[in-house]
Amino acid sequence: MKTYHYFLIAFLVICIDQTSKLLVHHFMYLHEEITVLGNEQYGFKLYYLLNPGMAFGLKWDNEFGKLALTGFRIIAMFGISYYLVSMAKQKAHKGFLICMALILGGAVGNVIDSTFYGVFLNNAPADSPTPWFHGQVIDMLFFKLFDFTWPEWMPLVGGDYFLFFGPVFNIADSSIFIGVVIILFRQKAFFKETAEQESVAQETVQHETALENSTQINAEANDVSNPEQADNKGEEKQEPKAD
Repeated sequence: MKTYHYFLIAFLVICIDQTSKLLVHHFMYLHEEITVLGNEQYGFKLYYLLNPGMAFGLKWDNEFGKLALTGFRIIAMFGISYYLVSMAKQKAHKGFLICMALILGGAVGNVIDSTFYGVFLNNAPADSPTPWFHGQVIDMLFFKLFDFTWPEWMPLVGGDYFLFFGPVFNIADSSIFIGVVIILFRQKAFFKETAEQESVAQETVQHETALENSTQINAEANDVSNPEQADNKGEEKQEPKAD
């Protein structure tokens, strides 16, 4: 695959992510829940939620946290793009490059929300100094698998409500998560060629070192086995003495 093919994959992720977010924004009201699979209590649901912080509903409670987070996302977006181009030129594993394209697409998708949604969708928090770079990310994917209340006798958590996998996320978050997880589980296959190249280079250095040592040992052995030649060389170097 050529380098631009990976950017096409990232662009496809961005299109799917932005389309899903805009559809939810225009056809659902905030905190509305629609069951896609399962029943009203459990299953896969669409839940319209605005996330002012990080992925999977995490937040950064700081006056300048949102601006710093958006800035970090923009820097990361360019950093991932540069790294993707660099690794493509080095003929990295296609699977690894596809995963990086998924991560890039997800990163750009959330950057668009943070940068522009506060202006074009008017969803920046009311206390934001400016709608630019303070847009809230639209989340909608919710998998409510099971929930329960801890027994009262349980230490620390007794009586607390527990929901298994409560975070609400989006396509961009999913794309980043999938790319990272595949790289973690497939890193031996993805970086096999690099490891082999390093092994070959190391073996070459060791072979050259051994060859040099062998040549030196043979030269010293020849000097020891020909003492007369060594003596003659010594005599040639001696200067004649005056009578």
